[in-house]
Amino acid sequence: MTNFYFDKDAANKAIGFIETFVTHTKGELTGKPLKLEEWQSKIVGDIFGWKNKETNLRKYRTVFIEVPRKNGKSTLCAAIGLYMLFSDSERGSEVYSAAGDRAQAGIVFEIAKGMILQSAELSERANVFRNSIVNESKGNFYQAISSDSKTKHGFNANCIIFDELHTQPNRDLWDTLTTSTGSRRQPLTIAITTAGYDKQSICYEIYSYAKKVKEGTVSDDSFYTVIYEAEKDDDITLETTWIKANPNYGISLRKEYMERESQRAIDVPSYQNTFRRLMLNQWTDSHSAWLTSGEWDACHKDFDYSILEGKECWGGLDLASTRDLTAFVLLFNVDGKFVFIPYIFIPEENAKKRSERDGVDYVSWLRDGHMYATSGDVADYNFIRSKINELSKKYRIQSVCYDRWNASQLVIDLQNDGANMDPFGQGFVSMSMPTKTLEAEILSKNIIHNNNPCMNWCMSNVQLQEDPAGNIKVAKNKSKEKIDPVVALIMALGCHLTTDMGDSVYDKRELVVL
Repeated sequence: MTNFYFDKDAANKAIGFIETFVTHTKGELTGKPLKLEEWQSKIVGDIFGWKNKETNLRKYRTVFIEVPRKNGKSTLCAAIGLYMLFSDSERGSEVYSAAGDRAQAGIVFEIAKGMILQSAELSERANVFRNSIVNESKGNFYQAISSDSKTKHGFNANCIIFDELHTQPNRDLWDTLTTSTGSRRQPLTIAITTAGYDKQSICYEIYSYAKKVKEGTVSDDSFYTVIYEAEKDDDITLETTWIKANPNYGISLRKEYMERESQRAIDVPSYQNTFRRLMLNQWTDSHSAWLTSGEWDACHKDFDYSILEGKECWGGLDLASTRDLTAFVLLFNVDGKFVFIPYIFIPEENAKKRSERDGVDYVSWLRDGHMYATSGDVADYNFIRSKINELSKKYRIQSVCYDRWNASQLVIDLQNDGANMDPFGQGFVSMSMPTKTLEAEILSKNIIHNNNPCMNWCMSNVQLQEDPAGNIKVAKNKSKEKIDPVVALIMALGCHLTTDMGDSVYDKRELVVL
């Protein structure tokens, strides 16, 4: 015999509050009443309608809602937050919108503020401030809080809305807020999120738990699960897949948008994981393979490299460990095409041993002139310095970008030799733009390479790493084998893109946007 019953009046009260007093705050429906879709109405009805027979208190204390972007989950949760602020039976209620950073935490909160300001009835009952909403008649308030807040203690939360839980940097804020509900009679914690990639995160922990509750392998009457997601093997180009993952498909999420984005996911390799996570709600790995060999091979073309002499170019210098590869790449802009020349160095006495370890034939590549051997069993930076100085007489090197965290005496020596050396960060902020641009140029066949076998091998080793904002960079610690020349190429392109040029490739054709 069940210990719970469904209170239809309580469910209808919550649904009626939202549909009577709450309006849309964005897009073409701004100012119009928020009419819940069937799936949204079921969530609200279940949260507030199911009760314990003995206590008449709400059954559900934790709600996990995982749906893709553009399905109206932030609007729904803002509306629920307002119901808890104005119409819940608890007095002295503390309602919080929480997220990984201040900007994200403010999204649901700002939507809630907009809903109040558009409603004469709600505006009369609330004082709306920059960082809080106060319902004085009940002593309730609503605030936004993030993981970077200076203090996260002293709360007595009655309603918590965690927005994009997958962006939480750790479990601290989750634990602090959820444990602050202990003195409340029927607190409510709602986690809303899209899928992420960090399977060691608090979000994946809660997601896994939610799946077990939904499947019945874990019994937890207080936990409510809502997950819309595509299966791992579903075809990402099919409309049936989009419908399965997106409950608001055809309403707030249009078919034309999904057609465009799914095609982009097919055409742009680095975007596919993003599309799977954000639009199909599939958890992915944090790292993904980059370009196919065919896409890279298509950029090898016959080219008269002698015409580059005396032309301006930009350099990228990747200084690996003294026993590893060092790469110097020069990038040229020739009639709207990017042409580059890689110079790859390896310690001569280490080449055979590294060939056996890495499974490639460095010895043959050295013999055939595709690499340069430096004397001894460690990198001879004097040899590399001499080579770069030699190239500076042959080409007009505008600037050389290098990893600022791996600088060495070589950088100082080159500066003393007259080279314009620019430090280049290896994080997402610095690397994302040139990495995305390189990808776009390769896919558009606007890169020309000389089919250097070591460069080709390194390109095949690259895996990408992505942050929650969709920025990408090469994953040095995850890419199989060596990628040093690729990093140098990306830095050279970044060097070019950040130089104030009057003869930029983008003055000759449109910017390729990813």
